[in-house]
Order: sequence, then structure tokens, then C-alpha cells
Amino acid sequence: MPELPEVETTRRGIEPHIDQQRVADFVVREPRLRWLVPSEIPENIVKKRVNSVERRGKYILIRFDEGDLMVHLGMSGSLRVLPTGTEPAQHDHVDLVMENGLLVRLTDPRRFGSVLWQPKGETHKLLEKLGPEPLSDAFNVDYLFKASRNRSLAIKQFIMTSEVVVGVGNIYANESLFKAGIDPRKPAGKVSKQRYERLVVEIKSVLEYAITRGGTTLRDFLSSDGKPGYFAQELSVYGRGGEACKSCGSTLKEIRQGQRATVFCPRCQR
Repeated sequence: MPELPEVETTRRGIEPHIDQQRVADFVVREPRLRWLVPSEIPENIVKKRVNSVERRGKYILIRFDEGDLMVHLGMSGSLRVLPTGTEPAQHDHVDLVMENGLLVRLTDPRRFGSVLWQPKGETHKLLEKLGPEPLSDAFNVDYLFKASRNRSLAIKQFIMTSEVVVGVGNIYANESLFKAGIDPRKPAGKVSKQRYERLVVEIKSVLEYAITRGGTTLRDFLSSDGKPGYFAQELSVYGRGGEACKSCGSTLKEIRQGQRATVFCPRCQR
């Protein structure tokens, strides 16, 4: 599943082509995505100008005066910018057609993505319980340490909880915990404030660097310009179970936590 850096890379990829542009048409070839594409979307966006292209968690928000078009890529979705009139392929389900001669096309073979509508002045139920953005000032050591108190949940699963902080998915949780030297199995409530301070720094650093490198290459993800991300070539632990730790040479251990793969160094992380 595309994680925050992939979604942010996609947002940055489409933004220059649609920001401040007017919508000419909204074409839905397959409304049965994870949820049905709302029928009221065209009346709210056609002939209207895009005010901004933002992101909340893993949702891309295309903002209009009337509200926000919410796009989620799901497991296998991608957005591409194409010339208007480009013939759709089998899994090209939704087109946002602009008056500037371009369109943004949602391709989603598994149809786990979504295109939804958030009316102006309202917060969609999928967004209302989300924690702070990890790259924002609101995500800091005081906040994270306070949120962790009396929590027995393993630290890796804790930082992957969207109500705690959005967008720290499996790959980046593995990498951040390794760089912070924290055992992913350690209960969140047992981690000291000093160690949380380093973890916050590493989460921000790992995500920011991944964004600059185009996100992580996943089997089903291509960035909006068709180029895969490059960050996967530089992963320290994720996907490297049984290999040597790049820091100390010990064998990296792979376990399952919450049905997801966790890779860590038994010597470097404690």
C-alpha cells in the first residue's frame, strides 16, 4: 500500500497541473471503488476552480470553494497526469478533466481506493479522528510522550496508529525505530521521554528523505510521472530480515506484529 511519502509524492506530482485550474468534466467509468463515488461530485466541481491540492494522512484533498474532493489510492491505486482525450485502459476508473487540456486519471486494479466528497465546513468521518501530521509542529516529543503513557501496545504498532500520528506506515516505522535504536516490541508506555525525542526526530527525517527520493518503490506504485521511487534501495532494515545489520553486522531478525513484517537489529535496538 502506498504510504505517506508515496502519497505526498503523488500530490506534488499533480499539483502544478491542476492548482488554480478549472474543471471541465468529471468522468466516472467505474463508481464501485472501496465506496461508491458520490453522485453529487460533478455538480460541486465542474466549471469550478481548484483552490489548492493538499494532503491529510493518505488522502489527497483537491480543494474547491464548495468543499474537497478526497482521493485515496488504496492498495494499488495511482494518479497520472495525461492529455485530455487519452484513451482509458481497463482499470482507469475516474478522470478529473481540466480546462487546460490535461486530466488526472485514477487507475486502480483492485478498486480498494476511493474518491469521496467533503462539503465545505464539514470534516469527513474518515478524517475526524486522525492524529497530527508527522511533519507538522504538532507532532513533537511532548505530544508523543504524553500520548504513550500507560500504553502497553508495542511501540511500533503505537506509532502506526492513525489516531496517534498519521502516515507512519510499516516501512517507515521499521526504519525510524532502527535509526532511533528502539526495539519495536517495547511497550510504548515504557519508552522514556529522551528516547521519544530521538524517535520524533527520526520519524520526521526518514519521511522527509523518502519524499525527496520519490517514496518507496512498491510493486503496485508508480509516481505520477511514471517513475518509480528510489528510497527502497536505501532501506536499512525493512525487507532485509536475515541479512547483516548495516551498523553492527549482526543478523537482522524478522518477526510479525499485527500481521505485518517487522525487521530489527537485536544488538542496535533495545
